[in-house]
Amino acid sequence: MESLAEVRARIDGIDGELIRLLAERQGLVRSAAAFKADEQAVRAPGRVAEVVALARRRAAEAGLAPEVAEAVWRAMIGAFIELELAEHAGGRPS
Repeated sequence: MESLAEVRARIDGIDGELIRLLAERQGLVRSAAAFKADEQAVRAPGRVAEVVALARRRAAEAGLAPEVAEAVWRAMIGAFIELELAEHAGGRPS
């Protein structure tokens, strides 16, 4: 990289890909929501722990700090849980 602008442009490109992937993940979360009967099934703490552990392992293998991966995954999972709960309640998240 030759400049800060170049680094920022690459970051912006990666962010665009992350948004596309998150939109794809959201579609799958909505599909999964159809199989869940109640709030406990949406919150699924065992599944959350499993997904976070997998993210930490994959992060370590890829050279990403596992603590960063865990923080990002927990925030992402929390946001998707709120989306699912709002949709189960018949509304849309704000």
